[in-house]
Parts: sequence; C-alpha cells; structure tokens
Amino acid sequence: MHNNVQLEKTDIGKMKTGKMESFKAEFSARSKKLLADIWKYRLSYLFIAPFMIMFVIFIVIPVIAAIGLSFTYFNSIQFPEWTGWLNYQTLFSQDIVFLQNVLPNTFKFSLFVGPVGFILAFLLAWFIAQLPKTLRMGYALAMYVPSLAAGVAMTVVWQVMFSGDRTGYINSFLLKWGFITEPIIFLQDQNWLLNIMIVISIWASMGIGFLAMLAGLLNVDRELYDAGKIDGISSRLQEIWYITVPMLKPQLLFAGVMSIVHTLQAGSLGVQLSGSNPTPNYAGQVMISHIDDYGFIRFELGYASAISVVLLVLMFLLSRLFFYLLEDKED
Repeated sequence: MHNNVQLEKTDIGKMKTGKMESFKAEFSARSKKLLADIWKYRLSYLFIAPFMIMFVIFIVIPVIAAIGLSFTYFNSIQFPEWTGWLNYQTLFSQDIVFLQNVLPNTFKFSLFVGPVGFILAFLLAWFIAQLPKTLRMGYALAMYVPSLAAGVAMTVVWQVMFSGDRTGYINSFLLKWGFITEPIIFLQDQNWLLNIMIVISIWASMGIGFLAMLAGLLNVDRELYDAGKIDGISSRLQEIWYITVPMLKPQLLFAGVMSIVHTLQAGSLGVQLSGSNPTPNYAGQVMISHIDDYGFIRFELGYASAISVVLLVLMFLLSRLFFYLLEDKED
C-alpha cells in the first residue's frame, strides 16, 4: 500500500514537472517569435515610438499614480501616508457635499448635456448634410466654432449675457419688457447656475464628434437610399432609422465617447461662471470642481485622487455602454 502511494506521488510529480517544462518551452518559443517579429518590423515600431512614449508619460503613469495616491493621505508636502480604503469610505459615507450636491448635480448635468448634445449634434449634422455645398461649409463652421473657444473666453461671453445687473443682456431684455422688476443675479443664484451650465455646455458641445457625424453622413452611399425606396422605405425618418444610423455606427460610437468626455470634463464651467470654488451653495458643484476643491484649494491630494478614480471608472462604464449599444454585433 505504501509503495502504491509513493508511485502515485512520483507520477504526479513527473506530470507537474512535464507540464512545467512544456510551459517553459512554449513560453520561450513565443518570446523568441515576439522578439523576432519586433526586430522584423523595427522600423514600424520606431514610427509609433514617439506616440507610445508620450502616451505612457502623460496617460499611463498619471493614471497609475492617481490610483496609488487614492489609497493614501497626501498633502503635497509630507510623504504620502498609506490609509487603504479610507478615502473611498469617506467619499461614499461621510462626504455630505458629495452625496447631496455633487452626485445629483453631476447626474443631472450629464443626463441633459450628454444625450441632448449627442442627439442635437446628429440632427444638426443631418440637416447640414442636406444643404448645398456652398452653404454647408458656412453652417458647419458656425456650429463647430464654439467648441474651439477656450473655456475662459467662452465664460466671459456668457457672463455678459447673464450679468446680475441691468447691463446684462438677459436682465436688460426681461426688465425692458416687464417680465421682472429687478435684475436676477443668475450666476450666484442656486436655482439658475446649474441650468445655465447645461445650456452653455450644450451650445459648446458641437465639437469633433459633430464633425465625425457630418463626414459620415456625407460619405453614405446614395445608392443605398435608392435601393431602400425599392424595398419599401417611403419617408426620411425610415431612411434615417434603417439606412443612415446603421451606416453611421462607427461615427456615432466615436461621437458618443467624445460626448461623454466633454460632458464629464465641462464641470469646471460653474466655477468659471460664479468665480468661486465651491460654487454658491454648491449649486454648480460637480465632480471636476469637487476634485479641484480638494486637490488645489485644500491640498488633500489623496482624497482628490480617490474622486478622480471614481470619475475615471464612471467614464469607462459609460463608454462601455456606448460600445455595447453601437458596436457591430454581426461578428
């Protein structure tokens, strides 16, 4: 009996050794093949090296550093002190401003600016694509230009519109026609600030995603519409649903991801409009401004990193949702 057990252990040991040797041999063969391919295409790797170096320096390393710092207490002066999950526990259980103001404001802002901006960009691109070529360029430029304006320059224009005295265009119009009896301090009023941020962000959301959709619309094969008429498509709405949208899925996916990025990065607009961080009564406080508040005003960089990681995860999940909705599922 004892001898049989010993033989079984020996056989198991030999099998494990054999598997390990096989794994090492396979790993060695694959490594050699990979190195041979890299050497074979070394010129191609040389061309992409500048991008990869910049990507690692300015994207990969900062993201890893932020994730690492999110588990520490770091005041930018002393060496980071490891705290584990404390920052995340504080964020979701004790940060009243985050739970009562920042999260609701962020979701309201994203819900309006993201989908509404995305749908408006598609509709405007579709309408412009129907215009003659001479008019098309002018309208496309007019829609795209606001997204090129720097945040500060754009804010200055809208501050004049919503100025809290009689010189503000909106107040001047409302006073002139008797809608109000005294000026409204729009940019300091908690009932108005977030709504103004939403309006401005939608106005400025016709960026690179809008151009991608316009380019996609102009390159849809016109023969598909003729074939659709033969198959029974009788209205423009049916053309859009059955032909335009399916042919535009790559551009819609790109525009959707860009819309997410624009929406979640536009939160500092409230700080620029009101001139303070936090915004008045936290009315325009969203995740970006909350990160700036803790990172660059209170210098609690570990806590600010935790908020930025939550924002990164949220952005990733929303991007995956767009991929799921718009990716080609035929494969």
